[in-house]
Amino acid sequence: MIDIDGAHGEGGGQLFRMALALSALTGRGVRVAAIRAGRRKPGLARQHLSALEGLTRLCGAKVKGAKIGSRELSFRPGPLLGGHLELDVQTAGSVTLVLQPIVLPALFAARPTTLRIRGGTDVRWAPPVDYTREVFLPLLARVGGPVALRVERRGYYPRGGGRIWAEITPVAHLTPFGGEQGQSPSAIGGHAHVSNLPSTVVDRMRRATEGALQSLAPVAIDTSTYGSEKAEGQGGALVLWAETSASRLGATALAEKGVRAETVGTRAAGDLRDELQSGATVDRFAADQILPFMALASGPSVFLVREVSGHLATLFWLLPQFVNVDIRTQREGGRTRVVVTPSRTWSSAETPPAVGRRGPDG
Repeated sequence: MIDIDGAHGEGGGQLFRMALALSALTGRGVRVAAIRAGRRKPGLARQHLSALEGLTRLCGAKVKGAKIGSRELSFRPGPLLGGHLELDVQTAGSVTLVLQPIVLPALFAARPTTLRIRGGTDVRWAPPVDYTREVFLPLLARVGGPVALRVERRGYYPRGGGRIWAEITPVAHLTPFGGEQGQSPSAIGGHAHVSNLPSTVVDRMRRATEGALQSLAPVAIDTSTYGSEKAEGQGGALVLWAETSASRLGATALAEKGVRAETVGTRAAGDLRDELQSGATVDRFAADQILPFMALASGPSVFLVREVSGHLATLFWLLPQFVNVDIRTQREGGRTRVVVTPSRTWSSAETPPAVGRRGPDG
């Protein structure tokens, strides 16, 4: 049983989720204390319980402490089974943060995993679903992790009610990521949307974004306006991505009450410009999301990041407690070089065998 201090580093939900994901992957039990001690409301919330439910069913884990507000939990995983999962956050808690920890072990499960997750698709303090689909998943595909994602319904704070569908196909192993040098973008894409709001709002977001980025590369921003049949409540978001031969970098901004549409556009555009001008090959939001997959790859990975976030630094500490990996950083001007060297290739043979066990769909 590995003991994890949930107050370490950023002391939030990411540390809890990834500790359980790594436990499910490696078959090593984990006990997490002081869960989310660094947050205004410590302990488990609905979103974390939904991720826990998915991981529990994925590997038939035995769990103690799974309740709202719990600050300590033990998780004893069984074999990684795959199968179909239906998860409902029941609030506007982020569906992408529920999906994230499930992807890692599901890539090494006995069979494909499909999920339908209900909750918030575009909410504060979490990756908008279009960022996950258009930035993180393409990066994951570069290291050999195939995941399909579809948005069935949008949902926002405070009601949630969004819905996504995902399919995770198991792999034999993952490949290294080679992002040693930043490059100018060949194209900039994006998706701006609003729900149950006038279409002029999303048009203003698009025009402001294109005006701010057109000097860098050709820019093409798709727009969508959803009604009540496709979205629960009012809201919106802008997700941008810059394509280079080495990688794909992203930036986001939410459409919120009291924030001008033009401000949403220029805010996301400014963030993307900063990433590109720093010479980064992975943006600061994707870095901690993709790092665990690099730690399992068949060779060393290298990437450049504009800044080492609290989430990323926390994973530098967490990953070596579960897998044999060496992570080194070096500051280079306005960016940090990160070298991730696994001691050996992680393969599906490393996970506990799923002999005589049934999947979560029975």
